Amino acid sequence: MRNEDGSDYADSEPFVGTGEATPADLDYRMPAEWRPHRATWLSWPHNVETWPGKFEMVEPTMDRVARVLAETELVYINAHSDKALRDLEQRFEGVDRIRVCLIPTNDAWIRDHGATFVSKADEDAPVGERVAAVDWRYNAWGGKYPPWDLDDEVPRAMADFLGVPCFRSPLHCEGGALEVDGEGLLMTTASCLLNPNRNPAWSQPEVEKHLRAMLGVDEFIWLPGTELAGDDTDGHIDNLARFVGDGVVLVGACVDADDENGVATDLNLEYLRKWRSQTGSAFDVRELPLPRALYYNARRLPASYANFYIANDVVIVPTYGQPDRDDAAIQIIGEHFPGRGVAGIDCTDLIWGLGAFHCLTQQVPA
Repeated sequence: MRNEDGSDYADSEPFVGTGEATPADLDYRMPAEWRPHRATWLSWPHNVETWPGKFEMVEPTMDRVARVLAETELVYINAHSDKALRDLEQRFEGVDRIRVCLIPTNDAWIRDHGATFVSKADEDAPVGERVAAVDWRYNAWGGKYPPWDLDDEVPRAMADFLGVPCFRSPLHCEGGALEVDGEGLLMTTASCLLNPNRNPAWSQPEVEKHLRAMLGVDEFIWLPGTELAGDDTDGHIDNLARFVGDGVVLVGACVDADDENGVATDLNLEYLRKWRSQTGSAFDVRELPLPRALYYNARRLPASYANFYIANDVVIVPTYGQPDRDDAAIQIIGEHFPGRGVAGIDCTDLIWGLGAFHCLTQQVPA
């Protein structure tokens, strides 16, 4: 395996521990997703057990996602084997902006097992230091789906492929648990990051201190509402609420009175409407209605329009075969990104894996 420029892989930076320089020490910060990207990264699906009975529907959906993204920015795709690499190179032959790399994985959810990238605003910083990767500890959402040994190595491989610094963290964390506005504010949930299945010895102040150091954030929002019915992440923020601009947040909201998710979504809405920053500013809180309850094999699926992905010139929105709700979600999300197109892509088969497009993508800042 080699770096993108053909050179040999170099070892990543050492584990971030006491007394070592952190990303924040070096002026790195996690930018908002709508800031310019160098690329979007995918891990190609191959684990049949993630979509039992529907795996054959997944590749065509991912193919469309990759091609839509490649119209606007570079796309890296992790192939889990030599054969998969050859197959993907053949599949995307002639698509200029797609690059396939041999990085073995256990599963496809790169938002969670991949690197979280941070960047420097200083344009005078050396080119090779303007972006860095954060390598969280990973245990497949609290030990739910072994094995995860390959996934836990992906962030370092991504950093080495790009030839950028990599900061290893002792915190069990997934990218889907982190939502930032790029101005120092991070939104997450206690049900995930403070869960004993991830970080039993960490208090909330300790987690906050570490996230400040790794992501360059200053303030925190801990949403009280837990995961949507059918979710297996213990409440990832990217299925509940998303920043879409300065001071604006979209929040999943139940339209149907009998929806079991109503308690959690109402808690989140109430909390965000009352929340004030350290300077006293409030949010412009916008409701993003949830789709009607979706089931497969008698299991409620965690369908949410909040799991959209913001690329350079397009926003990819999951749809669920509900034209009225789908169209409304596309319109609401699109209003906040007037310079981008909005691509609604059917997710009714993909969601059987318990995730959607934000879970399957990871941005690399420009």
